[in-house]
Amino acid sequence: MLKKALVLISILAVPASFACDMHGNTGFMPENDMQIAVGDKSANDMTEEKFNAIIDKVEAVYKKVVKEKKAILKVKRKWKNNTVNASAQQMWKYWIVNMYGGLARHPDVSADGFAMVVCHELGHHLGGAPRYTGWASNEGQADYFGSMKCFRRVFENDDNVTIISKMEIDLEAKDKCNTSFTNEGEVALCIRAAMAGKSLAKLLNRGRSVSFKTPDTSVVDQTNNKHPAGQCRLDTYFQGALCTKEWSSEVDPKDPTKGVCNRSENYDLGVRPLCWYKPSES
Repeated sequence: MLKKALVLISILAVPASFACDMHGNTGFMPENDMQIAVGDKSANDMTEEKFNAIIDKVEAVYKKVVKEKKAILKVKRKWKNNTVNASAQQMWKYWIVNMYGGLARHPDVSADGFAMVVCHELGHHLGGAPRYTGWASNEGQADYFGSMKCFRRVFENDDNVTIISKMEIDLEAKDKCNTSFTNEGEVALCIRAAMAGKSLAKLLNRGRSVSFKTPDTSVVDQTNNKHPAGQCRLDTYFQGALCTKEWSSEVDPKDPTKGVCNRSENYDLGVRPLCWYKPSES
């Protein structure tokens, strides 16, 4: 019995591996000193009830998915924490997502935008290649998985046509989604995911404007594992939303071409932006 206890203690004593640091130093966003407390005058209309409901909806889907991977999903709901960030970590068999109230309360972050961040953090665990050295999908891939797989999977059964009818929609997002999809519900879900990404992009771009009409035209020499620029991240969310591969088409931890839209397969829409991704398939 003593031997088993010592083994368990030694396992728990091993430091957790991080994709996004839980202190916000390398989280969903780069390091920042933003703090938004409960009741802050600058906060949006997010409530603790809504915060939990959004996490509940995503967790209800992905708890089963993570269990199939022989792991346990643990979402830490830090509503009272003022940090404007989010993070993921793995510790023993636990796959952890840390969601902070400060991010949820940020005025640029919509409810769908917050859900997209939960999906981004799950993307570090489940998003496949390209990855950091270790277990975690890199930042761009976590964004891409977030809109292409997770957001679509979680919200596909909502009345998305009605939901987007009450939203202010960018014409470029509407046009491109209509080009990618023909089914009205799929078009609406694509638009909803794109607008969720846009709600985050201004925050990610340090307050500078972003637009679906002005994609980042830079081209990397090698895949960037770190945080791409804000416009590049908007482009990534948008392309993930436009990818017509089914969410059920599995990604792969080693092969970045599996389950996604690739230029080598003659996809024009839905491909990972070259502002962070260097295709190996070409």
